Amino acid sequence: MKILAIESSCDDTAVAIVENRKVLSSLIASQIDEHIVYGGVVPEIASRMHIEAISNLYKEALKQANLTIDDIDAIAVTYAPGLVGSLLVGVSFAKGLSFATGKPLIPVHHLRSHVAANYLTSADLKPPFLALVISGGHTHLINVKDYCDFEVIGRTRDDAAGECFDKSARALGLPYPGGVHLDKLAQNGDNAAYSLPKPKVENNPLDFSFSGLKTAVLNTINNSKQKGLEVNVENMCASLRKIVTDILLDKIQKAVELYPTKKIVLAGGVSANSEIRQRIKDYCENNGISFYAPELKYCGDNAAMVAAQAIYEYENGKIAQLDLNAYATMDIQTLK
Repeated sequence: MKILAIESSCDDTAVAIVENRKVLSSLIASQIDEHIVYGGVVPEIASRMHIEAISNLYKEALKQANLTIDDIDAIAVTYAPGLVGSLLVGVSFAKGLSFATGKPLIPVHHLRSHVAANYLTSADLKPPFLALVISGGHTHLINVKDYCDFEVIGRTRDDAAGECFDKSARALGLPYPGGVHLDKLAQNGDNAAYSLPKPKVENNPLDFSFSGLKTAVLNTINNSKQKGLEVNVENMCASLRKIVTDILLDKIQKAVELYPTKKIVLAGGVSANSEIRQRIKDYCENNGISFYAPELKYCGDNAAMVAAQAIYEYENGKIAQLDLNAYATMDIQTLK
């Protein structure tokens, strides 16, 4: 089954064609150069740039796959969660294609597709497994029972791990996107140089909290400035990266105790972080657990992962009508 997929949930416009986990083409139009001036994504600008890019990406995706639209079996699109203006560009384009061609329209949840990015990298991967989805806006521990059966067993109560990285990086004077630069600088830093807290969460041992950690970094920076001292950026990056990884790994260990598994899956943009990736992999290898993570090119937002999940949504009967809307928020378990 050949699926043409569209992703426009934030600041990357993406179109891809996938046939049974095989990527035939995958294109991304990045907006980083436009948003770097503002230190973060400006929603209105993002929406306008999606409009400018999407038609040409669609044509190029077909060209690179050596296909025509007649060869495509279904159209898939991210419809939630994300920036509504950005999502609407992709949803509207997908609905237009579906209407013009008569192809089925498959709506895909953004976090489900991040998990599915692993299907592109690991042909043998199939549920059940535990997934840690970490991105700029989301930190979830998910018991993936089947391809379309997700149980959230832990989530952040406030900031996501990626948000903690990005806002701390901005405070340290690093350019957008901050998390990437923070990871690189941390390679040469002393991760014991700064003592940072490990926030505790009550009621659910698998839930996360990163707001207090982010605040601790900001307070350390401000207090140092008031005393006329300079924060060692590399050391702070290393210290923050370590404590975030400690928190994530601690929750994974607790999750394995409560939900025994032989497979751990990483997903989301922050899964590209080198220390998080390596330490969770080491934990899995030391405990007889198979470790899966997407290729780096599939960690961030892309349309190939949307197509990978769309195959199973289609088989599960998830077909949208032309009144499909976009949603800023939506639980991964209960779709609209």
